[in-house]
Amino acid sequence: MVQLTNSTAEVTLNTGAKIPQLGLGTWRSTEQEAYDAVLTAIKAGYRHIDSAAIYKNEAVVGKAIKDSGIPREELFVTTKLWGTQHKDPAKALELSLKRLGLDYVDLYLIHWPVAFKAEGFTTDEQFLSIPQNEDGSRNLDWNKENPKEGWNFVKTWELVQDLPKTGKTKAVGVSNFSVNNLKELEAAGLKTPTANQVELHPLLPQNELIAYAKEKGITIEAYSPLGSQDSPLLKNETLKAIADSYEVSIAQVLINWALKRGYVVLPKSITASRIESNFKVFDLKEDDFNKVTDLIKVEGEQRFIVPDWSPFPTFE
Repeated sequence: MVQLTNSTAEVTLNTGAKIPQLGLGTWRSTEQEAYDAVLTAIKAGYRHIDSAAIYKNEAVVGKAIKDSGIPREELFVTTKLWGTQHKDPAKALELSLKRLGLDYVDLYLIHWPVAFKAEGFTTDEQFLSIPQNEDGSRNLDWNKENPKEGWNFVKTWELVQDLPKTGKTKAVGVSNFSVNNLKELEAAGLKTPTANQVELHPLLPQNELIAYAKEKGITIEAYSPLGSQDSPLLKNETLKAIADSYEVSIAQVLINWALKRGYVVLPKSITASRIESNFKVFDLKEDDFNKVTDLIKVEGEQRFIVPDWSPFPTFE
């Protein structure tokens, strides 16, 4: 059996701060599930917890952090700005901190490069929603014919980039940004994001994005590193054979493949045993690493997280 140890690796951000390379994602976790998962994770040794306003679980994530008894400064906590509050990220951050029960987060991300129309919104229920038009389409604050009209994520980043000065977040970054989105920020003469959190797994390796981010000093973070909820990766025969040879799970193979590529990895689970096993690292041999990398040649590229933000050109 392969030797398994808890993950202790860190990645250095462009701020000079360290971020634990392996963290716990909390997307799609209900309140009780999120509380139990975060508490289990911290007790298992995790020191990196990833949340977001739209997950609607910040309050229980914060409670679990408090109940864990681990000093705040030993934890790395991320949350995200939702599209209804792109025009006032400072206020959105304050609301997130209030829900979390924290004085600051370590990283604050623009969740998507898409702003929604939210005039008249005042409550959490309104802000933590996806505004829709009468025909069911998303009510974006964006003009397809003239993108310079309406609201643009460049304007959002212009406001977000200075939030570390408030002391309420240590660093700021983006999520679900393409290379072209990042180039727009650079062309506007704005600060370089600290991180870009994106869907990333063997069927969506994001090689171009990783190369660009490395060149610019942007840390890549992988969400959904196992694929989707019903991911074909978890039933893949090649991955099963590799996992069996190490006497580990397919999820562990995928996580350790991602860690070996050098970016931050955020697997999500609400099952205590999987949360614990996902935190175990081992030496994935080069031959097996290459087999995982080559899966895309057989299965083809697949993106599992594809929300309809039309007419905004997401991922382009």
